[in-house]
Formats: sequence, structure tokens, C-alpha cells
Amino acid sequence: MKYKVIICFIFISFFSCEYLDIVPDDIPTLEHAFHDRPRAQRYLYTCYSYLPAFGTAYDPGLVTDEIWSNPERSVNFPNRGFDILYYNGNNTSNPILNFWNGTNGGSPLWQGIRDCNTFLENIGQVVDMDEYEKARWIAEVKFLKAFYHFYLLQLYGPIPIVKENMLISSTPKEVAVYREPVDEVFDYVIELLDEAIPDLPLEIDNRVSELGRITKATALSVKAKILVTAASPLFNGNTDYAMLVDKRGKQMFNQTYDLGKWKRAADACKVAIDACHEAGHRLYKFTAPLPISDSTRYVLQVSQIITDKWNDEHIWGWTSNSRWYRSYENEQFTIAPLHPNHRVFSGGGTWAPTMKIVEMFYSENGVPIDEDLAFDYGDRYGLTTVPDQAFYFMQPKFITAKLHLNREPRFYGSIGVDGGWWFGLGRLNDKEQWPIKAKVGETSGKMGVERFSPTSFYIKKLHNYESTYNATNYVDKKWNWPIFRLADLYLLYAEALNEANNTPPEEIFDYLDPIRERAGLRGVKESWSNYSKSPNKFTTQSGMREIIHRERTIELAFEMHRFWDIRRWKKALESFGQPIQGWNISKGTPEEFYQVITLKNVDYYLKDVFWPIRQYDLSVNTNLFQNPGW
Repeated sequence: MKYKVIICFIFISFFSCEYLDIVPDDIPTLEHAFHDRPRAQRYLYTCYSYLPAFGTAYDPGLVTDEIWSNPERSVNFPNRGFDILYYNGNNTSNPILNFWNGTNGGSPLWQGIRDCNTFLENIGQVVDMDEYEKARWIAEVKFLKAFYHFYLLQLYGPIPIVKENMLISSTPKEVAVYREPVDEVFDYVIELLDEAIPDLPLEIDNRVSELGRITKATALSVKAKILVTAASPLFNGNTDYAMLVDKRGKQMFNQTYDLGKWKRAADACKVAIDACHEAGHRLYKFTAPLPISDSTRYVLQVSQIITDKWNDEHIWGWTSNSRWYRSYENEQFTIAPLHPNHRVFSGGGTWAPTMKIVEMFYSENGVPIDEDLAFDYGDRYGLTTVPDQAFYFMQPKFITAKLHLNREPRFYGSIGVDGGWWFGLGRLNDKEQWPIKAKVGETSGKMGVERFSPTSFYIKKLHNYESTYNATNYVDKKWNWPIFRLADLYLLYAEALNEANNTPPEEIFDYLDPIRERAGLRGVKESWSNYSKSPNKFTTQSGMREIIHRERTIELAFEMHRFWDIRRWKKALESFGQPIQGWNISKGTPEEFYQVITLKNVDYYLKDVFWPIRQYDLSVNTNLFQNPGW
């Protein structure tokens, strides 16, 4: 018995899990859990429960350069991602966002994988289910098992592959698993998905009870993203990690770039797109019958793509029983105080756009502001007066920085700026919007130590215009977090096509241009040919790469994708190590307010790319090794 306890302890130490608490302790857990369909369904939902808290303060996507957090406000609202990048850094004794062990905001993904294995090993015992439903549930759990491996792979690099649970009689040698080369992990994840896909429904039939569950369109789309990730520089011929060789002599990262990975990724993207179209997924268009101009409609569309619950663009969405982890948190953390009473309820400015992301959005001509022939980029911080014709984007006669004018609709739909407008919160006519006034002492400006933006900018994109305030509280319009939407898939396909060919194929424009046109912009060729200082940029692979990367940054801004993209593109050291900047919010005049100040000088090193493994786990299993620099 003592021997079995030791083995069990080592096993649990690796996975950092507790056995499923589904029945009383004196009843055999597995026998009870798979006694009948209702209990097996509970176990299925347990497998889903390990999904990371997408879009919340516990999403690694916040470890990025597009959002800055008010340090004072973070005392009350923990922001684990900001802790890692901006405040205290990570560590090996008690890692932040520890998805290996499930501590400090991280979901216990190894426990999730173990429970998925338990489900797959025991679902055959259930007798009161038809074979179609049983096959579907098995496919869903195989997907989840694959996704949990992939998520760990993205964060930690090489990881163990856990195909099945170990027996209580396993020897210490059998329990002491190894991390496996990244290519082997990718191959295993794709193998699981390929097993799952045939038995998944193309789309959800019962939207009342099943939204959020995995479909064939979801699985094919995630497969495409995984293959794009495998083809990207972080995992494809990355010599930065040539030193990672384990005790067996296995090289953890391939050292030779493989163009074929991009071709495979492109093929998978096209299959996923076709399946999504067949399932009814389309680029979202905002058509609500409101008394607004076309300009305002383009602006509102940006946030409604995200917050119009379960719209046709959403391929996969995340839900939770707690409103705190859905729309309430997103809106409370980002909304601007627009009335003195709003400060009582608002957490505005907890998440604030940085100057860097503000400058990333295109000009009104659909090209980067530093490339636009007509944009005064050299004097972008200079003052100007808002003209009357800009009424639907900015407050006329307002003295503002040139940076705020003549920008694309997605800029005004994503970011609230001093002198701009905020639609909604009870004001549903675009001639009566809330004015944003963000200088010190003003309604949306600095007062005290919290409830204002530290950069002066606010995130409008994560706010549904139907949310409002009542006399005592903030009332949010419930919406699900879109983990994956069709525009993301289009952009992945465009990227894969570009990387798989020496020159950009024409098909790329079939997937880039609809996203741009939906946003009120011209297509890539027309925009660059007529308005850019680099009119031929789209004709070369490197030029098109820049265009696609920028388009992803803009279209998916604040959706927690940039963290993953920048890392897989191997741009993390140059991007995440730059100073965090904003306007001088402590000043009250335009001349003083519109001065760029540095809020934080950020140190970011190669070691920060991959998460550290807790030192205790390395002590328990000496076959594991720490990531470089930790």
C-alpha cells in the first residue's frame, strides 16, 4: 500500500490534480460517474470546465503591448497578465498564470487532460445512449484533450504527451515522463483532431442548450490555427532553442525551416473556411434599425462583431456561469466614465489602449499612417481643430491632436479618445452621443487614483451599446467571448497563402478585402496603389507579410490574439520590450495634455517567451527540464 501511495503522489504531483469530486467519497467515483447518461454528461461538462478563462484578467493574452493597466486599480482587480509583463515578472517558485499546475489564475490543464482520458476510457460503460451521441461526446472530448495539449505547447514549448492515464501500479520510471519535441506534440494534437472531426456536428442544432460546444466547423478552424502556429517562426526552424536537448538526446525544436508546413496550413485553412461557410458562418454586418449615419454604423459594427451574442461570425465562443467572466468584466474594466455618477460603478481604465496600438490603426485611406501620402505623420502629435465634417467621429471645434483625425472607422469603433464620442449607455442617437473629455479633472479624466485611463484612451470595442446604468448599478448586455471568429480564419488563410508562395497569390485578396470593405475601407491593391508611399508593397512576400500582420493587429485588437501572434512571429523581443506610452493625463490644457509620456520602460527577454515550470515539479520529476533563462 505504501508503494502505491508513493506512486500516486508522484503521479498527482506531475498533474497537480484532485480526483473528480462528482459523488460522495464512499462511492466508487468512476463506477458512479458512468452509471448512466446524465452522470456521464456531467463528466463531459467537467472536461469542458478546464477551458481557460478567455478574455478575462486571467487570459495570457493580456501579456501584450496593446493594453496597459492602471497600477492603482489593479490592487483591487488582479490582472495576472499585467503582473507578468509590467509589474513583477514571472517566477519559478510560484508561477503566475500557472497552467501546468492550475494555480495563480491558470486552469489546471494537465488535470483536464487526465479527466478527458478518464472519460474516453469509461464512456463505453454507459448503456442508455445511442451510438451517434456517444460518438459525438467522444469526439468533443478528443478535441478538448487536443486543445489542452496545444494550449500548454504554446505557453511552455515542448511538453509531455499524455495519451492515456497511468495505472496506480505504474513504476516510478514510468511516471517520470519526458517533455517531447514540439513537432511530435503538434503531430499528436492534429492526430486527435482528425479522429474527432468526422463525428462532430457541422453546427449546433439546439442553440438553447448547446451553444459553446464543439462543432466540426470549430474543430477544423482550430486545426487550421494549430497548423499555422506550427508553421510559424517560433516553432519552424527556431535556432534560438538549439540548446534544448533532453537526457535522451532528443532535440526539442526542429532546426530546419520547412516550407511544407505553410502549404499544409493553407490547405487546412481552406477546408475550415469551406466548412464554416457551409455551417452558415459569415462576416458580421451591423444592421440594427437605429437612427444613425453610415459612419456611425461602421463604428458600432466594430464592437457588435464581438458583443452581439452568438452572431454568425462566431465559430467558437466561451461562456461561464459567472457574469464576472463574461461581458460584465470586459465592459467594467474598459468603459469610460462619461458622467460624474458613472465613477461609482465604473472600473474604467483598468484596461487601457497604449499609444502604440493607437498608432497601429490605419488612416482613413486604409494604409498605415506613416505610409499615407496625405497624413501629416511627422506632426501627428501637433494640435488641430476638429472640422464640422468629422462630426460622427469627433466633437466639432474640439482642439485635439492630429493623430485623432482622419483615421479609419475601426479606430473610432475600437478606441475612445479625448474629444471623441461614446455611443450607447442610453443614448441611441448619434447626434446625442456621450462626449469623451479625458483631461485631468474632466468627466473621463484623471481624478484621485483610480477609475480613469492611465493613457487617456479607452477600449470601446468590448462594450455593447445596449448596456446601461440604472440608479444603483451598471447593467451589462450579456454576451459571450468569441474565441474564434471567421475574420480570424480568413486572415490565417491569407497569411498561410503568402508564406507558402514566393509572391502573393491573387487568392489572398479574396480574403483580405472583404474584411477591409466590411470596415468601410477599399481593398488592399486600391489603397496601397493610390495612397501609400510604398505603392507596390502588396506585390512582394515581405510587403504582404507586413500588411497581413498589421491587418490582424487591427481587426483583432483587444481580443487577446496579439500575444499569441507576436510570439509565433518571433517579434516578442522587439515588440514587448518597448516603452508603454500615452498622453500626459495629469495636464488640463491641450498644449500640455497632448504630450507623449512614457508610463513604463519594459524589460522583455528571450526567457519571457515561454512560461517557467514550477521548480517543485522539476524536483519531483528529474526527467523534466526548465525553460531557458529560468
